[in-house]
Amino acid sequence: MDSTVWVAILTGATAVTAGWVASLGNARTARIQAEASAQAQHHARVREARRTAYLDFLAQAHLTGELYYRLGDVYAQLTQPDEQVRKIHDLRTALRDAYDPLARCTRVVLLEGPEAIAATAESVQQAVTDANGALWEIVQGAPDARARFDQSHQTFRERLQRFIETARTAIG
Repeated sequence: MDSTVWVAILTGATAVTAGWVASLGNARTARIQAEASAQAQHHARVREARRTAYLDFLAQAHLTGELYYRLGDVYAQLTQPDEQVRKIHDLRTALRDAYDPLARCTRVVLLEGPEAIAATAESVQQAVTDANGALWEIVQGAPDARARFDQSHQTFRERLQRFIETARTAIG
């Protein structure tokens, strides 16, 4: 065979091999870019889901806190014990209605995580349970019930603040 034919065969083979190597490199680069994009989208979805869960939880906790502050209004505005008990009973009813959405939001935060924020959400819910129990004791006329409620309310506020700080860190 003529050397020209060999040069043509070698040149053709080189071109085909170079094209194949280039396409492998391009395919690998495209795959890496697609994986990076998918990972970034996943991270953004997780962050947004967590942010929404935390905001919903905070909204329900805020509503509960507002109801707790109304106890002070009851004592400041009403002087008759029977009127106070009636208003406190109404307040308990409103708190019961607010508890279920807070519990639901707590469970969503538990699902979304991370563990640190889930633990603080549970601690807030436990503080609400304790404060609501102390409010029931007030209605029942238990001695020192108001002091227990005040302490439970303070614990609720501290744990809620810890939740906010932990959520801020978790969202980044």
